[in-house]
Amino acid sequence: MPDRSSRAKSSATGPGESPDSVPDLAERAWRGALTEAGLDVDFGTRRRAEYSADASNYRHVPRGVAFPRSAADVEAAVRICGAHGVPVTLRGGGTSVAGNAIGEGLVLDCSRSFGRVLELDAAARTARVEPGVVLDALQAAAAPHGLRFGPDPSTASRCTIGGMIGNNACGARSLAFGTTADNVLALDVLLADGTRTTVRRGTSGVAALDSRLRDLVARHDAAIRAELGRFPRQVSGYALQHLLPENGFDVAKALVGSEGTLAAVLGAELRLVPVLREPVLVVAAYPDMVAAAADVPAVLPHQPSAIEGLGAELAEVWSARRKRPLPAALPEGGGWLFIETTAEQAASVVADLAGAHATRVVLGPAEQRELWRIREDGAGLATRTPGGAEAWPGFEDAAVPPERLADYLRGFEALMRSAGRRGTVFGHFGEGCLHVRIDHDLQTGSGRQQFAEFTAAATELVVAHGGSVSGEHGDGQARSELLAAMYSPELLAAFAEFKAAFDPAAVLNPAILVAPRAFAADLRAPRVMQAAPPQLALAGDEGDFGRAVRRCVGVGKCRSASGGVMCPSFRATGDEKDSTRGRARVLQEMLDGRAVGGGYAAPEVLDALDLCLGCKGCKTDCPVGVDMAAYKTEVLYQHYRGRVRPAAHYSLGWLPVWARLAGFAPRVVNRLMASPLAPLLKRAGGIAGERALPRFAVRSFRRARADAVRAEALQSGRRVGPLPHAGAASAGSAADPVVRSAAAQETGAPAGAWSGSALHTLSGTRSVVLWADTFTENFTPAVGEALIAVLRSAGFRVVVPPRTGCCGLTWISTGQLGVARRVLSRTLELMRPAIEAGLPIVVPEPSCAAALREELTEVLPSHPLAARAAGLVTGPAQFLAAHAPDWRPPASPWSGHKALIQIHCHQYASGATGEAEVELLARAGVAATVVSGCCGLAGDFGVTAGHYDVSMAVAELNLLPAIRAASSDTLLVADGFSCRTQVEQAVAERRVWHVAEVLAAGLPTPEA
Repeated sequence: MPDRSSRAKSSATGPGESPDSVPDLAERAWRGALTEAGLDVDFGTRRRAEYSADASNYRHVPRGVAFPRSAADVEAAVRICGAHGVPVTLRGGGTSVAGNAIGEGLVLDCSRSFGRVLELDAAARTARVEPGVVLDALQAAAAPHGLRFGPDPSTASRCTIGGMIGNNACGARSLAFGTTADNVLALDVLLADGTRTTVRRGTSGVAALDSRLRDLVARHDAAIRAELGRFPRQVSGYALQHLLPENGFDVAKALVGSEGTLAAVLGAELRLVPVLREPVLVVAAYPDMVAAAADVPAVLPHQPSAIEGLGAELAEVWSARRKRPLPAALPEGGGWLFIETTAEQAASVVADLAGAHATRVVLGPAEQRELWRIREDGAGLATRTPGGAEAWPGFEDAAVPPERLADYLRGFEALMRSAGRRGTVFGHFGEGCLHVRIDHDLQTGSGRQQFAEFTAAATELVVAHGGSVSGEHGDGQARSELLAAMYSPELLAAFAEFKAAFDPAAVLNPAILVAPRAFAADLRAPRVMQAAPPQLALAGDEGDFGRAVRRCVGVGKCRSASGGVMCPSFRATGDEKDSTRGRARVLQEMLDGRAVGGGYAAPEVLDALDLCLGCKGCKTDCPVGVDMAAYKTEVLYQHYRGRVRPAAHYSLGWLPVWARLAGFAPRVVNRLMASPLAPLLKRAGGIAGERALPRFAVRSFRRARADAVRAEALQSGRRVGPLPHAGAASAGSAADPVVRSAAAQETGAPAGAWSGSALHTLSGTRSVVLWADTFTENFTPAVGEALIAVLRSAGFRVVVPPRTGCCGLTWISTGQLGVARRVLSRTLELMRPAIEAGLPIVVPEPSCAAALREELTEVLPSHPLAARAAGLVTGPAQFLAAHAPDWRPPASPWSGHKALIQIHCHQYASGATGEAEVELLARAGVAATVVSGCCGLAGDFGVTAGHYDVSMAVAELNLLPAIRAASSDTLLVADGFSCRTQVEQAVAERRVWHVAEVLAAGLPTPEA
């Protein structure tokens, strides 16, 4: 595993800082003191750019970022910053939507090295944790005891307990378990003056502070009682109601939701609750969200554990982003309520849903999980409207008493209509909390003025309904200024006294809650420098690279430790730099030009993108649809335009050319690559010395096809012209049962048959084109042979072109877009007969198929054949699932065995998650399971010098442990050449098969 801190340190000035940003004496003194204290701290431009925003609209570039490993580190950082007058902002997962986790001083990221579960007492149902522990990690520790931490925000896979304490996180099941404040027993904290203490019910642990707090409550008693604690989701301002005598003077609860402005949390004692047993999900469909809100009061008496609202537009965006239909359990409607209850209560809940026009009772955990996933992705999905417009948080979390929700929502929708705005509504309807992201124009001065006017009007509306501007996620910069419209001057003065009692010098996260900045200031969207026009079409973002990178709003799903593919490099290193979000922040700052200067030439940009695998997992897993692989391609093109490129761009980037040349003398090339000269060749080509170079096939797929066509013609008595010399059989292939069963199974296409007129006669028939990619052609021709056999067995006439062209992927991934355009233009001309005939084009290699489906139209958006070709290209399993759903292959020699399937990341990003492969293998008698995550090789990434350690660390996350845990007779299946290469080099004794090879192995041999 790579050292997680190895890339965190930097020089005193930081990489990429311009001469005029060299720190002055005071800055040098502050930096020096932090460094001398032994803190893991980084003052570099790139690092500061990564932490310039959270999941809000705001931008504050910090002066430095530190990664505390212990309470002592936090203590040293606060002491030094206090002495130098530098603000301190504590940060967990950085998922705050209100601007709570960013600051212009020192940011302390507690998530990287200060996040352990210290103790879990199952009998007492308590846990002690450090602030940086991720919620899912705590839940995993508690689950074996049948326990969990109650609050469950949708960001559970990356938010930290410290962050949840900071903003009093709630989540979908707060109806059952309450807010974070309801589940905190005690907090170990550091006060701004350096005092360490434990705050709990009855005391702050400091007598003088207790006295001051009691006096504050006594003087402002009436205002606190009248204005605070009116309903559960009123989390605006400081929670002074917990200091009232009848509430036990609970200082710990009063500090929850203070957003790091009062004390630094060093640890927490938490209450755990029993896990819900066999919940039932009632899904109720409504014509609109107002009708859904109107039914909430009728459901509450049944005491459900959750009542969540979901707008139809959100589901529509989810379906488009995931490239799959909505779950069958979701009835048609303009909006839905998700009501989690018990089997005993489900019928009575349904009976009381007066406004629903359809209901479903969902019992299966898998079906429930699929529906909840749509809701959990809401914050990201809502950042783009169904029409593609950008939508923003800000007035995102207002809450009203649940009985007022329908009236409030009706008024809010009227306000949006009058302002000409649209937003996708969702939220915690059971507690009256409404989430919405609105298509404000934050790019122009007039748009920002309208944003301010709208927010002021929305504040008046929620206050008129007895609500709170913050029902979740805290106040931050987004809502702190709005507290003046909600609370009396006396209560605001009490807030200021409370802040001063803990932090009189305003060192801790200043300008939040007290003395706030303007909510319409410091927006991160306004400034975008003019950059070179993008070379990719960026069709989903109107050809605007700035708009594309703004897709990353900071929800941070790329920081999740498990599930899906995104982001493999972050999972391997734990460094924000290596997350999709971190890279996006650097790109945003590059376009902004203030923190990261130099545009595409900035070294910080290449550094941030260095460990991007180009897996495209973010394109599917990111709820906002960030496509960092495409952005990396664009940056590499712009950065190296007119410059000498890295050696790997010429060796691996031009692999199709070298492979074709190697085909003239493959044995000689293979011997050379295995000779003592191999290390020199790798070094010259920028290839990792640890990698074994793959061997070229002795006989290419095209030559093997020529031999097969000739043999078939001779057998039938037809005369054929000269064919290319076939050469000897490729090493090891003659004895391969897959190859033997595939021999003489193919219907070839001599050169004369590859024409528009000839192929038009096949249009509408069960005919398919097999397009041999570079890897099938030059490295694994047996895969092509097997695929021909399978397609013919399924009843298709297989047309193999006499020549095939390259998908251009190796040039695209290295940013050589000029070459890629020329290559793809030639490929489209070679494909023209098949395209004009409308024949399906099956490509064995998933990365190449994905490039022809996805990247083709990005590189050649105006080519008349590009869109048509993209629509015809498919992978083998997907083709058979769509065109031969009833085909049953003969039993495989591996019938009765189990299999592990590794889905290529590009295939996954295109919407194929392995269902088709699992189904096909099941028909052949093989029980297959899909391994989640990236293999780590990822095309040229794991082969490039300097990437080997991270490549193998990624493989060790899921794939290699799954293989080691499987029995020795478990079949390993991966259609991707890079996936097969990674496994076979890491686990030398195991062979990995293409799904076509497994299916073909059961077909009759030619002699049968």
